[in-house]
Amino acid sequence: MLQPLKKRVLRSAVGVFNTIEKNRYFFSSKYLRGQGIEIGGLHMPLQLPAAAKVKYVDRYDTPGLRKHYPELASYNLVNVQIIDDGEKLATVPDNSQDFIIANHMLEHCKSPITTIETHLRKVKPGGVLFYAIPDKRFCPDKDRNLTTFDHLLSDYRGELDHYPHFEEWAIHWNECKGKEAIDKRAKELFDTDYSIHFHNWTVSTFGDFLYKTNDFLSTKFEVKLLFLNFTEVLVILERVS
Repeated sequence: MLQPLKKRVLRSAVGVFNTIEKNRYFFSSKYLRGQGIEIGGLHMPLQLPAAAKVKYVDRYDTPGLRKHYPELASYNLVNVQIIDDGEKLATVPDNSQDFIIANHMLEHCKSPITTIETHLRKVKPGGVLFYAIPDKRFCPDKDRNLTTFDHLLSDYRGELDHYPHFEEWAIHWNECKGKEAIDKRAKELFDTDYSIHFHNWTVSTFGDFLYKTNDFLSTKFEVKLLFLNFTEVLVILERVS
């Protein structure tokens, strides 16, 4: 039987999760209409209003996702309808979508600027990008260095080696101790191309990243929402050109 303190902690965590989901649905109802795609929905697809229809995109089909994420064995996963790299969306025509949803994806991207540039190209003018990312202060990334915009520009230009991020994941997420254990786990993650957090932000640094990205890219967007949704940062971007 759970002790009273553990019960309160569990109820609190469930309450926060439910509020996060309610807030996501509130903003999806406000901003999402028409036909769009959701990238990486896995076991937590966004709840949508009746006015929005979605197809699910991932780099593996549903059986492939189960193999890649054995930790999700007890969860129902979305039915993947489009198999594609969510950073490139090569099979999705330009200017074809009313919206793109990518919750807790950008931190997994090797080049978030490239990903936003691609997503802007795939939505119609006036189309919406619905993003959420974890605020690093509330997850095991909390002790990692914040990702700088200069770092992200170097990623955009293909100038950086991504392997050190696998080592960081081994240390902070897998809690590996000692060089041998860290090296072993980092190599396992690298060899399977495991979807780690390559980058991390807080709500303020993510806002700074978005405004600098908008200045950098030729296709422009308006930041309609930048919202600290408990442990995550919720963002709505609207393509304006």
